[in-house]
Amino acid sequence: MSKTDISEVAVAAAVVVVTVLIWKGLNLAWFRPKKHEAYLKRQGLSGTPFTFLVGDAVREASMVEQAKSRSISLSDDYTPRVMPMILQTVKDHGDTCYMWMGPTASVIVTKPEHIKEVLNRANDFPKPPVHPVVELFATGVALYSGEKWSKHRKIINHSFHLEKLKIMIPAFHESCIEMISKWERLVREQGSSAEIDVWPYLEDVTSDAISRTAFGSSYEEGKRIFELQEEQGRRLVSTDKEQHEDEANRQRSKV
Repeated sequence: MSKTDISEVAVAAAVVVVTVLIWKGLNLAWFRPKKHEAYLKRQGLSGTPFTFLVGDAVREASMVEQAKSRSISLSDDYTPRVMPMILQTVKDHGDTCYMWMGPTASVIVTKPEHIKEVLNRANDFPKPPVHPVVELFATGVALYSGEKWSKHRKIINHSFHLEKLKIMIPAFHESCIEMISKWERLVREQGSSAEIDVWPYLEDVTSDAISRTAFGSSYEEGKRIFELQEEQGRRLVSTDKEQHEDEANRQRSKV
């Protein structure tokens, strides 16, 4: 085989590879989403129109930015601030509709019977893929799918029987009493009233109650585990943020 023949074969192979890659990219970014969109419409669902590659990402980012730019009071409805895109989609397209997370369609269900069906059919409704960083410090039934989910759900079901939950009430009561006592002490120190950020206390009372019920008299050990997990989460988020910033700086330096 001459060099010319080899070159022609190499060029032909390169053309085939490039064509396949282009087709796969177009299929992922356009043809497959449009096929799913048509299927959802045939099922009677309405939703946002698909935008090439990005889906609703740009629109959602804009709505989140607008929502955060507006101040709200304690009596305001916080839903438009927390999930503006989902709320607007439901208003425009009904209680059962869909939106786009990139090229992936996300069906929104709001009726309790539909939500129950999704939660009880783990094999038919698998969990979405989880980022490897998340798996380092947040694993459990909430992230499992299929047989693994069924196995672990059966294991924990025994711990949530009504009679066993009644046994835990004294521990919950003690944790709540301690939290309220701290609030009362703050009020006494500042006079007849005080402004209290309750969120940190609610986080503490949750970990405290779980620690008391899981570790009994050695619940301080359980609290320490929660503290270490919280620190681990902060470090992982910080590391991930630094990596994204470094990548952005490299891209800017290339430009």
